[in-house]
Amino acid sequence: MKQLIDFDGLFDRRLEEYMRENEGKYTEKQWESVIPKLYRKFGETFLKSAGNSPKGYYAEMSDDELVSALKAHIEEDVPVSDFLCNELEARNCPDGLLALMKSGDGRLVTLAVNLAGDSEKPFGVYFDLLCGDADGEVKDTAVERLKNGADAAKERALALYSQGVEREYMLEILSRCKERDDRVFDILMKEFRTAPEELPMHASYLASYGDERALPTLLECIDRDDINYLEYQELKFAIEALGGEYTRVRDFSEDPYYLEIMAQSQMPVPEEKTD
Repeated sequence: MKQLIDFDGLFDRRLEEYMRENEGKYTEKQWESVIPKLYRKFGETFLKSAGNSPKGYYAEMSDDELVSALKAHIEEDVPVSDFLCNELEARNCPDGLLALMKSGDGRLVTLAVNLAGDSEKPFGVYFDLLCGDADGEVKDTAVERLKNGADAAKERALALYSQGVEREYMLEILSRCKERDDRVFDILMKEFRTAPEELPMHASYLASYGDERALPTLLECIDRDDINYLEYQELKFAIEALGGEYTRVRDFSEDPYYLEIMAQSQMPVPEEKTD
């Protein structure tokens, strides 16, 4: 494997020098757009210490070498540059990334999942992570990937849901399916009707799924006098997302959620100046 190079550290030193040479030329806001451009240009710049540009340095590596480099960067606490990440993402999830997802190291697992792109190859590993003892951040990252390919993940999600495994995660995945499937619709409706404590979340799943057959049930629910302000807001959003409309004027002036939101949204009154 090639030597580990802290390309971000090299860029930071060049940037510091550039900023000194151009002091006063840019406002703080302008620097925010200038720095990314400089970083991209740096990626194409030949560096004697690397014998290549940062982008070229990683482009020369095999899939296995890239994965080994990523692992070494984490283990030796050397910053992982965007150039390494971008090259790995372009490789469409090498098998080595799957191995890192199973490593048990939270940092490596999260990075590997993020770098796998939209490939369906690791879907089985993602489900294993969801059903295992991975931490919440890892599970959330895996769910996001499965949601992006929900139709391909549907059958496994349905099976795990029926087994009672991580049902909320499975509902979240199923709600992103684009192909209409009565099994999915029936599950989302059942959960909406039978889990009142999760009403806002389950309403959002119906909105995401996008099947207008849910509208009558949503409209019936929002018209109840016992719903709170947060539930009302999520139900109204779901109804409108499905092409419906709810126009009845409601009074939530004594609802604790409404009062809390209003209190948080109020700007402090400026003190009057005295001479």
